[in-house]
Amino acid sequence: MTVSENFYRPILAITMGDPSGIGPEVAVRGLSNPEVYGISRPLIVGDLSVIKATIEGLRAAVDLKRVTDVSGADFRAGRIDVLDLGNVKLAELEKARVSAMAGKAAFEYIIRGIDLALSAKVDGLVTCPINKDAIRRAGHPFPGHTEILAERTRSREFGMMLVSGDLRVVLVTIHVALEEAIRMLSEERILKAVRLAHHGGTMMGIDRPRIAVPGLNPHSGEGGMFGREEIEIIAPAVKKAREMGYDAQGPFPPDTVFYRALNGEFDFVTAMYHDQGLIPIKLIGFGNAVNVTLGLPIIRTSVDHGTAFEIAWQFRASAGSLIEAIRFAAVLAKKKRQKMH
Repeated sequence: MTVSENFYRPILAITMGDPSGIGPEVAVRGLSNPEVYGISRPLIVGDLSVIKATIEGLRAAVDLKRVTDVSGADFRAGRIDVLDLGNVKLAELEKARVSAMAGKAAFEYIIRGIDLALSAKVDGLVTCPINKDAIRRAGHPFPGHTEILAERTRSREFGMMLVSGDLRVVLVTIHVALEEAIRMLSEERILKAVRLAHHGGTMMGIDRPRIAVPGLNPHSGEGGMFGREEIEIIAPAVKKAREMGYDAQGPFPPDTVFYRALNGEFDFVTAMYHDQGLIPIKLIGFGNAVNVTLGLPIIRTSVDHGTAFEIAWQFRASAGSLIEAIRFAAVLAKKKRQKMH
């Protein structure tokens, strides 16, 4: 790797998220931090009037530059570049409330950001939070960012990875009721999570990632006393994964496997359901965890929180998770660039 490659600062599109939520504030706070410009070249994909109102509300000591193309951005600390889609009527914006206008705007930021990444005008995409109900009211009934990204990029196998420090979790099932997650559990879903975890490892420069597969039930079923999913589904999936060449191990008791991973025994954990994975992630890094979408042809990271309407436009949100998401996207983008060169 050359010196110039080592100091390369990836261009990152930061989507503003739902304008009624904390996304604009988080974006402005994050890009007001000079350290962000030391590791990346960020620009906001959003609405100029909303960002301007946010800067005024925060009394942030930054300038604002409207750009119509990535090439027009300055990428320097103290000046926030905004690729302005002009799709919010600020006087009509219902702050801290669900609205179709906000959902439509947020959806358009995502689409523009994806297209910029697909066309290689940016090195990666970092997303601020959206509101699923607002997106639905705008006529886009997607469960969340992940499904929008998958459809736009025509990705067939994709999934969610959560990162908090040295703990990395890939979910087998995501946004479904717990009873539905149990019904959905299958060898193929677990194998998919293992494949995605392996892919995530290669993105991060880990050639042969060690993947821990937890059980579903207490004590991993205790030999069938507390459930047979481990015997009939999870253990066979681990066996198949190893036969396919993946360094998958398990099933392990869920109450200890995350601790073991955090202490360096494993590179990834494939959680069987949403809260099995997110509780440990948020316990050790609440407000600073990062969401990464695996299986896409582009790099995408995100904050680990929602629109937080309860504090939206009160100017007391934290940008910690966004800064971590920018940092992680920059690392992934640099590693991808190194592989290409």
